[in-house]
Amino acid sequence: MGEILSMPDFRCASCGKIHSIADESARAHCLKLMDRLKLCGSLDFEHPGSETDQRLSTLPLFGEGRGQMFGILVCAPPIPGGQEIILKAFSGQFNGIWEIPGWAPPLLDPAIFDAAVKLADPAIKALSTEIDARSPGIERRTLIEKRRILSQLHMREIHDMYTIRNFKDETTSLFALFSGRIGIPAGTGDCCAPKLLNYASLHGLKPLSLAEFFWGRENRSATKQHRGFYAPCNDKCAPILGYMLCGADNED
Repeated sequence: MGEILSMPDFRCASCGKIHSIADESARAHCLKLMDRLKLCGSLDFEHPGSETDQRLSTLPLFGEGRGQMFGILVCAPPIPGGQEIILKAFSGQFNGIWEIPGWAPPLLDPAIFDAAVKLADPAIKALSTEIDARSPGIERRTLIEKRRILSQLHMREIHDMYTIRNFKDETTSLFALFSGRIGIPAGTGDCCAPKLLNYASLHGLKPLSLAEFFWGRENRSATKQHRGFYAPCNDKCAPILGYMLCGADNED
């Protein structure tokens, strides 16, 4: 098993307090999810055998595409004395797919995202082709700058699709949470923890424990190993998780 890191505390950009969430209980459920991924070889837990959606096979995670993060959020039962609710998520898209039955959905609307990409990508790719065909000089530098501006506008459009929720029925934007920082990293809001907390908040569930693990071939920097537990990333998750956890602490 890879490296094991404890869940850190997160400062809330709204109330200024430090919010935290335990990870012990969720780790036990992560081990069960690992067993299920190994047994099924797929994220499609809804259909057995030949009916399984082949696009959801985990085999690519052990190849050139490398592994991916998965997470579990344990939530308190909505009825006293009832069973805990276990939510699961995968980071980003899986094989280009945003939504899979039984897994926490993304924070954005996939249809709106796909439409924006379909509109912007051809122009950006056309500029890249033109840049590659040009010799070094003023015209090439002008095209590079044009592509940079177009890419930034497209990324801003994508970041504007995200609504960040907390457990006080409040919402904010990525722009507000990253105010004063140098840009918003690509993929912010797409990791397991934001997906899980967003789903819990939308459905009135109280989060109790959160843990994330890596499944598949080690990443290219070798910082994540198969079956290793890892804390949410500092660049994309830490700036938003404090806000998302606001109102979920036991003392609240």
